[in-house]
Amino acid sequence: MPCLTYLASDVASRPATPHAPAAVTTRVAVLGLGYVGLPLAVALAGKFDTVGIDIDTRRIDELGTGHDRTGEIDPARLDASTLALLADPARCPPADFYIVTVPTPIDGANRPDLRMVESASRTVAAMLPAAVAEGRVPVVIYESTVYPGVTEEVCAPLLEAGSGLTCGKDFFLGYSPERINPGDREHTIDKITKVVSGQTPEVLERVAALYGSITSGGVFRAASIKAAEAAKVIENAQRDINIAFMNEIAQIFARMDLSVWDVLAAARTKWNFLPFTPGLVGGHCIGIDPYYLSHRAETLGLDPRVILAGRGINDSMAQWVGRQLHAARGGRPGSVLVLGFTFKENIPDLRNSKVADLVTTLGRLGHAVTVHDSHADPAEALHEYGIPLVSDALERRYDLVLLAVPHREYLAMGASAIRALVAPGGTLADLKGELGAAADWTL
Repeated sequence: MPCLTYLASDVASRPATPHAPAAVTTRVAVLGLGYVGLPLAVALAGKFDTVGIDIDTRRIDELGTGHDRTGEIDPARLDASTLALLADPARCPPADFYIVTVPTPIDGANRPDLRMVESASRTVAAMLPAAVAEGRVPVVIYESTVYPGVTEEVCAPLLEAGSGLTCGKDFFLGYSPERINPGDREHTIDKITKVVSGQTPEVLERVAALYGSITSGGVFRAASIKAAEAAKVIENAQRDINIAFMNEIAQIFARMDLSVWDVLAAARTKWNFLPFTPGLVGGHCIGIDPYYLSHRAETLGLDPRVILAGRGINDSMAQWVGRQLHAARGGRPGSVLVLGFTFKENIPDLRNSKVADLVTTLGRLGHAVTVHDSHADPAEALHEYGIPLVSDALERRYDLVLLAVPHREYLAMGASAIRALVAPGGTLADLKGELGAAADWTL
């Protein structure tokens, strides 16, 4: 049986507080148990009395049985964790730290959608009075990616209004930007440098001590909460802009019948050349966070031309690839197999997958598209994008086969086996240059 303390149901028959070593008195509550919150909560549970909260009861139920659908925490580690689980925030015992790790997406007009972080702030606000009444001085830490100023100018007023307490007196603020890279087993929460910030020097040291206890990478004390917020948002904007340049030169070189991969192989021999590559930019961070920064710039009367130019190139890349593939087939619609649907390889994460845009483009050009992905959840793909994943798709042949996401299972098949999926006279396409000379088309 898992060591996770399951507090989501009948509290009368369960402990009032989560299990923790007897010497540990500091309590931490983590709100949001997704790709960011769960690894953080599990790491903190190894040091502190920690409660993980998620209003998704299905998520709590799964974690209670030792299953993490994101694949970030393996069953053995979940089984060994002392993390307590709650679906009802009202049942959380008073804490010293409340850490908010909920998503911060954009709306249909590419504007920041802060509804989830605002809702989480109201939830925390209702929890603060009990912590203060118990003699604690709670710190509310945000990890969600936002534009500079959100923590102090948007969240703080909500915390005050919902708690009846005074920020900077009864409770305090902190910000430590998340740096989770889904599927990355090298740069995990216990190894990376954590940027930390606090409302006062004393609070900064409390936040630094909290995070410093769980990572061997140490902490960096940002000059202010706004500086920490800004650092996070430019980390992803920088990557977005660099990838946009790669995508633009890929389009230029395509007009010249020149392989971008050949060009990059030569350019990488220079010691200070940055090794970015072209491709589809999806996921919850790089494809979204630059819009937070550009939104804030526009509210200040500025025109963030570089940021928005990069976003424009990357947002339209899937449509360009679709048109190129259509042209590679002589403009003749046919049967297409797309291998891979997640936003990057070897993970189940479908958030903001640009492969979906590519599939839609090919469909609009008249192609009959079949999608296969051994990592993605078919129900989620259908719900989020209206695109079915076909489990037996590798049992027939197609006019066009595209290796869109090079999951390890596809690479293990080898180029010959993938080419065997191509019908006579068909085309083998490779989006990331993994198949080398075996592919008929690549960026």
